Amino acid sequence: MEIDREKFAPEELTRCLEHYDLGRVESMQEFARGSARSPKVVITAAAGKFVFKRRAPGRNDLAKVTFTHQIQQILADRGFPLPGLVPTRKGDTILVLGSNVYEMFHHIAGGSYDGSLKATRSAGRTLASFHSLLADFHSEFHLPTGSYHKAHSIPKAMRTIVSVLPLDRRPPIKAVKGTTRWLTESYRFCGEQAEAAGLHLWPKQIVHGDWHPGNMLFRDQEIAAVVDYDAARLQQRVIDLANGALQFSIIGGGDDTAFWLDEADLPRFGEFMRGYIEVSPISSQELRAVPFLMCEALIAEAVLPIATTGSFGRLEGFGFLSMIRRKVAWILKHLPELRRATKPAAS
Repeated sequence: MEIDREKFAPEELTRCLEHYDLGRVESMQEFARGSARSPKVVITAAAGKFVFKRRAPGRNDLAKVTFTHQIQQILADRGFPLPGLVPTRKGDTILVLGSNVYEMFHHIAGGSYDGSLKATRSAGRTLASFHSLLADFHSEFHLPTGSYHKAHSIPKAMRTIVSVLPLDRRPPIKAVKGTTRWLTESYRFCGEQAEAAGLHLWPKQIVHGDWHPGNMLFRDQEIAAVVDYDAARLQQRVIDLANGALQFSIIGGGDDTAFWLDEADLPRFGEFMRGYIEVSPISSQELRAVPFLMCEALIAEAVLPIATTGSFGRLEGFGFLSMIRRKVAWILKHLPELRRATKPAAS
C-alpha cells in the first residue's frame, strides 16, 4: 500500500537552509524513511552529504528534542557510531521556525541488516556500548520510565480486542476470548517471573528504548550508525537488552501468519547476547529474566495496535495474536535452550 508521505515545500527548504553553512547545494533528493509525517531530504553540497528533516507533530517537544541531542552529542564525543548532528550558523543543533522543529545530520552510507551472525553480534556489542557510555549520564529532563514490562494498559487493551475485530471476518468469540485470556495470563506470569529474578532491585539508566534492525545502518556486517533516539528513557538495561534480543532473533514470514514459524532463531539470539556480554557482562539473574521479558515485549507490541485497529498493520488481528501465542509458548517451553545459547561457541 502506497504511503502518503509529507513533503517539504520548495520555499520551506530554501528558508531553512539559509540557516546552515553548507556551501553550494548540488542536489536534493527525498529520503522516504521513518515516519511518513516527518519529511526528509538528502542534500549533497560543497560541505558534504547531509540528511535534513522536519520533526513530525507530537515528536517536536523542544525539551525532549534537546534531551535526545544531548545524549547524541555525548555518544558522539565518546566514539559511538551515529550520524553526527549538524549545527546552524548560530551553533544550535535544533532549528525552530514558527511551530516547526528541524534537524540536520551527516549522511552515513550503509545498508540494512542482513540477518548474519556477524551483524547480529555487532548489534549486541553496540547496545552494550550504548548502555556503558551513558551509565553515568544524568539529565535534568524528566525522562519517561514506562515500558512493555508490567504495563497496566496491556490487560486492559486485551479485553477490548473482541469488540474491534472486523465483523465480516471475526472468528468465533470463544476462540478470541481463549487466546486473549491465555496471552493475558502469560503476560502477567512473565512479568512476575522477571520481578522474581530481581528486576525491581536493579539500577535504572538511560536506555535506547527501540533497539531493532530498522534503526541501524550496517557496513561490512558491522554497525555503521544507530539512528532514532526518540524512545530513550530511564529503565533497567535488561529491558532494553531483552527487546533487542527479541528483535534480532524473531522469525517472521509472509502475509499469512498461520505459516510463520513458532521458534526464535537460537543462533542469532545467542550471538546477540554474546555480543552484549562481550562488552558488558550481565548477571545470572539478568539472564534468567531475559526470556520472560521477551515474551512480555512480544505480547505488548502486538496487543496495542490490534486493540486500536483490529489489525497489525496489513495483517489480520486474530491471526497475528494466534501467532504471538505460539511464539510465546515456544519461548517458555525452551528456556534451557535459550540460556545455553548465550554460552561461548566451542572453538
